Amino acid sequence: MRFLPQLNANRRTILLATWGLFTGLTFLMISVGSFSTLLGIRAELEKLPTIISGGITTAYFAGYLIGSWYSLRALRSVGHIRVYAALASLLSASILVIGLFDSPIIWLIMRVSTGFCLAGLYVVAESWLNGMAENHYRGRLLAIYNVVTIGAMGMGQLLVFNFDARNLSGFAFAAIVASLAVIPISISEQAAAPEVENHLHLSLRDLAKIVPTGAGTILLVGLAHGGVLGMAVIHATREGLSIGRIGILVAVLQLGGTALTWPISSASDDIDRRIIGLLCCLAVMALGAVMLSQPTGNNWTILLLFAIGGFSFPLYAIGGAYTNDWVSPEQMGAAASQLVTLYGLGAMIGPLVAALFLDIIGTQGFAWSIISLHALVLLFLIYRIRAWHAPMTTKHWDNVSFHGRAFFIPATIVSLGVNQRGRSARQRQQTAEQQQQQ
Repeated sequence: MRFLPQLNANRRTILLATWGLFTGLTFLMISVGSFSTLLGIRAELEKLPTIISGGITTAYFAGYLIGSWYSLRALRSVGHIRVYAALASLLSASILVIGLFDSPIIWLIMRVSTGFCLAGLYVVAESWLNGMAENHYRGRLLAIYNVVTIGAMGMGQLLVFNFDARNLSGFAFAAIVASLAVIPISISEQAAAPEVENHLHLSLRDLAKIVPTGAGTILLVGLAHGGVLGMAVIHATREGLSIGRIGILVAVLQLGGTALTWPISSASDDIDRRIIGLLCCLAVMALGAVMLSQPTGNNWTILLLFAIGGFSFPLYAIGGAYTNDWVSPEQMGAAASQLVTLYGLGAMIGPLVAALFLDIIGTQGFAWSIISLHALVLLFLIYRIRAWHAPMTTKHWDNVSFHGRAFFIPATIVSLGVNQRGRSARQRQQTAEQQQQQ
């Protein structure tokens, strides 16, 4: 029974080759968490209409799309480390410009720039990690990546306690931290990124044909995460919470993801990743329903958002790991770029959809957006499980990790329920066809 993967020689090599990347990502996510929260609060203090606030978030994901398309080409030309350093520097400058001006137009432009940088940095990190991982522990390695990025972003959001969103100081702090992110990856002697010269081109259409489950899941997860993250600050600000309380409310979403990403992703290495994803969606929807009865400033709401983040954010790692289980090593760099593109497409639409829930329903609109957007992921996974049957686990019980065993009973129940409905539908169809023939 193993809580952590055994650290053999190969994995020690991976650890040495990636420590600089993970350290740099920690600095970057602290920066992003603090400045994005400050900008959301500042937009509300300026009393911008919901559609404009949502548009600023959408601009970020528009830049995200551009960055995901460009970054793989840059990787082929100059390599992982140089692309990383250039994007981190541009991110630092963009954050400073946001802090210097009060114009929503400038904020829109700079949010495109920050989205461009973050997408490129994600492509660098994910192509680096997927190029070094093997299927039997890819979920765990991506879980470490998610824990680092989500946890550090949550830390950054907590730091808004110290700053006034109307002043430059908070944005200057975020820019300084982003600049520091270049140091670890630049000075690490062990940093050894995988080769990218032989990576094959892989279009979105090709990826959808090879792994329709992975492509569709990442798109819908982006929609859900974009809606939740894009509207969380706006919702909390409209409810009259203090800046510190808003920081806590948004941070617990990320910190919950940090707490549960490892066990959930580890379980997905041992059990059909689609079933683990389905269980996560069910949990988020149930927690969202409970949240409907709680005031926004209530401590129970904070605990609920912690759990919602815990079950929601691992969905990206699950979808990414499932996709890379099915593509060839030569396609992994291109697949990483396309997954970031798909996530960005969904996340660009998500804030606008969630904004409609807030405008139409009001106070409870945020919780309903969480429930509805995760229901889309749930329905898609049910469809894919019924369309493509696979054993719930291919491992002997002795080789299943502790986390896989913890999910085994609920996963078995869900698997039997989904597949039984699938068998019943096929039986009814066969009976109808026989009756027609008679």
